[in-house]
Amino acid sequence: MADPFALPEWMALAPPLTLALTALVLFGYDSINPKSTNRPVLAGIAAVGALVSLAAAVWFILAGTGAENADAGYDLWFVVGEAQAGTGAIDLFGGQLIVDQMALFFMVVVAVVTALVAIASYDYMAGHTYQAEYYSLLLLAATGMSTMAAANSLVTIFIALELASLPSYALVAILKDNRGSVEAGLKYFLIGALSSAIFVYGISLVYGATGHLQLEAIAETLAAGEADAYGGILGLGILMLIGGFAFKTASVPFHFWAPEAYEGAPAPISAFLSSASKAAGFVILFRVFTTAFPLEVTTDVIGLEWTHAFIILAIVTMTVGNFAAATQQNVKRMLAYSSVGHAGYALIGLAGLTVDGGELVLGAAMMHLLVYGFMNTGAFLFVALAEYWGVGRTFEDYNGLATRAPIACTALAIFMFSLAGIPPFGGFWSKYFLFTGALEAAAVNSAMLAVAAALVINSALSLYYYSRLVKAVWINDPVADFERELAGSPTGLYAAIVFAAVMTVVLLPGFGPVADLAIDAASAVIVS
Repeated sequence: MADPFALPEWMALAPPLTLALTALVLFGYDSINPKSTNRPVLAGIAAVGALVSLAAAVWFILAGTGAENADAGYDLWFVVGEAQAGTGAIDLFGGQLIVDQMALFFMVVVAVVTALVAIASYDYMAGHTYQAEYYSLLLLAATGMSTMAAANSLVTIFIALELASLPSYALVAILKDNRGSVEAGLKYFLIGALSSAIFVYGISLVYGATGHLQLEAIAETLAAGEADAYGGILGLGILMLIGGFAFKTASVPFHFWAPEAYEGAPAPISAFLSSASKAAGFVILFRVFTTAFPLEVTTDVIGLEWTHAFIILAIVTMTVGNFAAATQQNVKRMLAYSSVGHAGYALIGLAGLTVDGGELVLGAAMMHLLVYGFMNTGAFLFVALAEYWGVGRTFEDYNGLATRAPIACTALAIFMFSLAGIPPFGGFWSKYFLFTGALEAAAVNSAMLAVAAALVINSALSLYYYSRLVKAVWINDPVADFERELAGSPTGLYAAIVFAAVMTVVLLPGFGPVADLAIDAASAVIVS
């Protein structure tokens, strides 16, 4: 197309802006009709807003917005800004926000999970008060998570992080008549406040050592040798930043909030926090350490490679998460600890970076988080379906559930085997790329052999407890009184679960474009 229509550059933020606008629409609807419990309207507004955000992110990806390759993207009818698509990342507000392929990739993850949760909540929240507040908080949290994907300064990262966190605290505790929900929300808030304080103090130390908050400016200061005299301060600041990120991603040792919050929260919110919130935490973690702290120059200043910290974190997190999950009798807590284990897998993306690159392993971590967004969200939504029917919380309570809900239990089997990394499901391919990337990095850093071995061992262990749940629903004898417990067919929950299962299966044969996009995005971030 010879003369495409040029949109203003700020339109590259359409995905998070759409989510914010949808939250405002819900606030407006609630102010006009404050006691409304019109679930079709409220859930419909939230789901449509999330789907429009998803469509905008996918559209910009197809157009090559933020891509480094000048030939990237399809010949669509518009470009963002004056330049053609494929000319590089779009800086906004003096570099405080940046829209590139990595940002758009994670905006897709956040929008997908938000849409699934909004649709599933239509049934799950039936009869509960604070309907409009629930969906408004959901969209505000999603806005913060989507903005985190584009944050390019430590101050905008913190603001986006708090925008995501504060509504999340309220969502966990929104079932005010449920003691478990309120207790989980309080614990989540207290640990979150502590981690935020650690994170802010880390930011202040980094600023004190470099004099900058914008990520590229920090990297330029380190490369110029202007922070050499502050190696100890900078090293401590980086360590405290890692602590703040470890909380957001539910990584050891800041993982204790996850099983408490996930168990007490409404199951759709558990799905939201374990998938979208985790992905948002990892995108800022990836961006900060690849952009602000280039490995070689940072090592010269602080005297230690920060990849060593992530090697230890990855091994410990995946091991603690999987061993804890294997000992659980409560299904929701098992999935919570499983989520901790998967944080360890994603940490391999930073553990495997080297001075010469690491595009494959970082791209593999991004792929895993995308697949995880479907399979883990679907698993928690199955728990939401069980809670909707009044099924208990333990493995025994799920015995024989397939005799009454074969479609949902088939979807559950897909989620469990994909989470374990069994072909032909999407989780296998993402773990395969993580393993391959770890072996590639081992040629430079032999410690990555231990990471690769830990990945294999923990994946094998996870098959044990995932298969326990599949065995319970498909093989074990059913518990009594299912006729009464499984009354009703929640359309929204079923639709969200089935869609997540279909995508988990479809992603394997269609993984090529996903892998290409993730690796290209990782390459652009590492090179820049």
